[in-house]
Amino acid sequence: MLAIGWIAVALAAAGAVLPLLPTTPFLLVAAWAFGRSSERLRRWLYNNKLFGPLLQSWQKYGAVPIWAKVMAVGTMALAFYGILQRGNVPDWVVALIGVSLAAVSVWLVSRPSGPQEK
Repeated sequence: MLAIGWIAVALAAAGAVLPLLPTTPFLLVAAWAFGRSSERLRRWLYNNKLFGPLLQSWQKYGAVPIWAKVMAVGTMALAFYGILQRGNVPDWVVALIGVSLAAVSVWLVSRPSGPQEK
């Protein structure tokens, strides 16, 4: 669990500076893994200047900031566009991926953006 937590933290840190890599899902995985393996690391993550506010907002309000929603939906759209451009992906796979990404996008956008929307 510690290894999963640290890998997720590394990916979240990379996602904080790379436009196509998400941050929040990796933070949630890290918080989950640290919560099962090290209370000290879990507290560190929740009190971290960069990551703490995102995790606390999710824990308290189920909220995802607007910028994170835009980045996530944009990344999914770019990924789907890339799949369409490949051309050799079976239609049923394209449809399955499209429906899945659309469902995740709708769910994500429906989350509150902050405490005032709860």
